[in-house]
Amino acid sequence: MINYDLSKIRTIVFDIDGVLSAETIALGDDGQPRRTVNIKDGYAIQLAQKLGLRIAIITGCKIEAVATRYRGLGVEDIHLGCSRKLAVYQAYKAQYGYEDEEVMYMGDDIPDLEIMRLVGCPVCPKDACQEIKEASIYVSDCLGGYGCGRDVIEQTLKAQGRWLRDEGAFGW
Repeated sequence: MINYDLSKIRTIVFDIDGVLSAETIALGDDGQPRRTVNIKDGYAIQLAQKLGLRIAIITGCKIEAVATRYRGLGVEDIHLGCSRKLAVYQAYKAQYGYEDEEVMYMGDDIPDLEIMRLVGCPVCPKDACQEIKEASIYVSDCLGGYGCGRDVIEQTLKAQGRWLRDEGAFGW
């Protein structure tokens, strides 16, 4: 269980590589990296969006297929190619008027650390690096790319009384 007042959370921000995608990346014949996606993460992301919990992505990944996937799930705030994530996070927060305590951020490696030190609810997958685990208030039982996104979204929606609250939850 996440040891935080999840009723405060208005947005969840995810990294991609090592969080919503497994940390091992296959290379295509063209030399381009391929990402995995988790179907249960996808279900939770689209449901959260429908229920008014804003989901955002801030990633160093530059693969347009990643943006296409998450746009298809209703995510509007997708920031690819972020070599430094902090400025993007601050602009995102300002755009919607969020306070740090209203933000959950899920990261797995050093580029996520600056943001995780600011947000109210820093979380990570089971296979995150040690520095990220130490900065997190919750370490998922799931590996990155294997349902950790679903884990934290489900806990948040349940704490807010929104999980499976109506028939809209039973479809895509």
